[in-house]
Amino acid sequence: MTERIRTLDARGNWADDASTPQQRETLRVSPTNIRRFVLDRREDHSGVSGTGIVAEGVRFTDGTVALRWLTETTSTALYHDMDDLITVHGHQGSTAVAWLD
Repeated sequence: MTERIRTLDARGNWADDASTPQQRETLRVSPTNIRRFVLDRREDHSGVSGTGIVAEGVRFTDGTVALRWLTETTSTALYHDMDDLITVHGHQGSTAVAWLD
């Protein structure tokens, strides 16, 4: 069996999604696929999180996203992918994802 590095496309999906289950078990994951980001909120619709950098997060190699709020009452949440996070916290474009990596 050959070993290869899995890569993600711009949306966080596997670029090599056609690989077989046997191949997936032997694949290495490149650390460059792990990306850090912050949420930059221009307008606070809820009046809870404020504006500016309100959360920090990580998108893992499988597309899963972890988000940590920087507000007074902190919390951490996991999302299936970045699209799910934006659906919940994007506030119709009032919040931008700023990639750090």
